[in-house]
Formats: sequence, C-alpha cells, structure tokens
Amino acid sequence: MTGEDLPAMLPTLLPRLWAFALRLSTDKHDAEDLVQRACVRALERTHQFQADTSALSWMFSIVHSLWITEVRSRRIRSRASMEWNDALIETIADPHAVDPQVDLLHREILRAVDALPDAQRVVMLLVAVEGLTYREAADVLEVPIGTVMSRLSRARLTIGEHFRADPGHDAARTRDTT
Repeated sequence: MTGEDLPAMLPTLLPRLWAFALRLSTDKHDAEDLVQRACVRALERTHQFQADTSALSWMFSIVHSLWITEVRSRRIRSRASMEWNDALIETIADPHAVDPQVDLLHREILRAVDALPDAQRVVMLLVAVEGLTYREAADVLEVPIGTVMSRLSRARLTIGEHFRADPGHDAARTRDTT
C-alpha cells in the first residue's frame, strides 16, 4: 500500500479507529473529534506514509499522538488532572451478554483496564483489544518493544491483583462452581 491508497482505505479503518479513540478518551464526542483530526492529518501527510507500515498501525499512531497532545493541552489549561467519566462505561451494554453476571464481569474488566496508568492502558488496548503485535504497538507508541512488553506485563499483573483482591468476585466464582 502507498500513501495514495489511503483515501480509499480510510473508510474501512474508521470503526477500529473510532473504537480505539473512544477507549482512549472515554467520551463519544472527543472520540469523534479525535478520529476526524487523525483522518485529516493522515490525508494531509500521505507523503509520510511508509510502504512497509500497516495503514491501521499508522492511523493508531496518529490517533494516539493527537490524544497525547490533547491531554497535555487540557492539563495545561486546567492545571488539574483529567477526570475520567466512569459513568459512560456503565451505560454501554454488551450486546452479546445474555447473563447479567457475564455483563457484570465485563464491566469489572473495563473498570480494571480504565484504572490502569495511561501508558499501561494504551498498551493493553493496542495489544489485547486491537490485536496489534508487540512490534506494531511499539511502532505506534514510538517506544522499544521491551517497553511494550514490560507495560503489558505490569498491566496484566495489576488487573490480576484487582480480581484477587475483590472478595465479592471470589464468592461469585465459588457459587458458580458449586
């Protein structure tokens, strides 16, 4: 693929870009703006696209870069940390969850992922949700592959500790197995 192919390919990438942007920003309007700005930036800079790069990885990189810039701008403007809207996650129902316990587990997992530090959360989203390889995630984030592996390992340990520390979760598992 070349930079000239990008305008034709962009519509097929939009659903994954939007989902990634939504998970980064946790706000529908911010996600829409982020994807729109990323598409404009990509179309303006098609000459920077390298033929050996995945278009999706390149677009994820642009979305991530724009989001980091936005977060920094907001911090500077507000001189306070960002407040994440956990209420949004609770309003998104899993269309595949028939069992309320499964739906509750999915929400617990989302809360645990959202509670991760930003660097770990982004790596978890790119690798576990978007299915990028460690190398692709490293390229998107412009960090060494070892950093991706380390962040992902710490994220998985943190999420595991979250579920081991929740006694209500263990009780529910015990009930299910008896």
